[in-house]
Amino acid sequence: MTAIRTHATLLCIKRCVSAAILCAVSLLAACGTQQPSSQAQDQLLAPAALKSWNDGPSRQAITEFVRAVTQPGSPDFVGVDERIAVFDNDGTLWSEQPLYFQVLFALDQVRAMAPSHPSWKTTPPFQAVLRNDQKALAKLTTRDLIQIITATQTGMDSEQYTRQVQDWMRTARHPRFQVPYSSLTYAPMRELLDYLRAHDFKTYIVSGGDVAFMRAWAQQAYGIPPEQVIGSRFAITYDMRDGQPRLLRLPKLEFNDDGPAKPVAIQNIIGRRPIFAFGNSDGDLQMLQWTAAGPGRRFAGLVHHTDATREWAYDRESSIGRLDKALDEARRQGWTIVDMEKEWSRMYAY
Repeated sequence: MTAIRTHATLLCIKRCVSAAILCAVSLLAACGTQQPSSQAQDQLLAPAALKSWNDGPSRQAITEFVRAVTQPGSPDFVGVDERIAVFDNDGTLWSEQPLYFQVLFALDQVRAMAPSHPSWKTTPPFQAVLRNDQKALAKLTTRDLIQIITATQTGMDSEQYTRQVQDWMRTARHPRFQVPYSSLTYAPMRELLDYLRAHDFKTYIVSGGDVAFMRAWAQQAYGIPPEQVIGSRFAITYDMRDGQPRLLRLPKLEFNDDGPAKPVAIQNIIGRRPIFAFGNSDGDLQMLQWTAAGPGRRFAGLVHHTDATREWAYDRESSIGRLDKALDEARRQGWTIVDMEKEWSRMYAY
């Protein structure tokens, strides 16, 4: 009798243990398969994705906007097809001092090409470049710079030009930091590009720089393919040489993608009004206005150069990347203004 009771007791205990195990397994399975809400996922993702952004007003504005427009059921929800984000390049995605980097490329090309152009030694503005006359270089006008860029970056086929740019990007060094120019892309902005793409945004560059110059390296630097790079452009013509077709860059500026031309280029090439835009200068004002004026929730942001130690501090008085009217407009409209010194924990990835 005692043996029977003992066996029954053991059987009961075994069944209880089995039930407990099954219950635990069910709970674990439920925990493993249950997906957090998109808002919870975003709260977990944002600090890690935007790791170079300090916890401040700009990062908060970005994450709140992205959460609002990407969460199904949100009154501000925007479909994937309409999630267009546009960025200026110089001063927004990478540095632009002491001169726009394409200009520095052009100056190096003047020096490299000088033996084939002896008249440059006595001809302004090339003379100032070859003499390294800093005072004269500081006084170069926009017309002078266009003359230099035209002389050094046209009259060749487009593939040859791309190779020249890529070679320069590999070998040239910035005069202050002594690193390749591609190392001076902003780590926080690269993280922002990745963060937006993780939420199904399509990211574009819309810059005053030469589109061919940027397309030579933008995909490697930012993950933005050539077809999503919009910029100023020189005229190109189809040509045959030695029985081989080529596209020849002509010494004629066909389109200057700056200021009010930026929204025009966006409409002509993208065909959709962006819902997210970032710039850093008065040249980006109209692009930000056009983006912000659309229906529904919108984001317009400015990178404000306030860090003289890690980069440069400049705005209203600068001849490069001047930020004056756009800064006033941003404050009136409540756009996001990124204080680089306070809001970025690091400047460059290197």
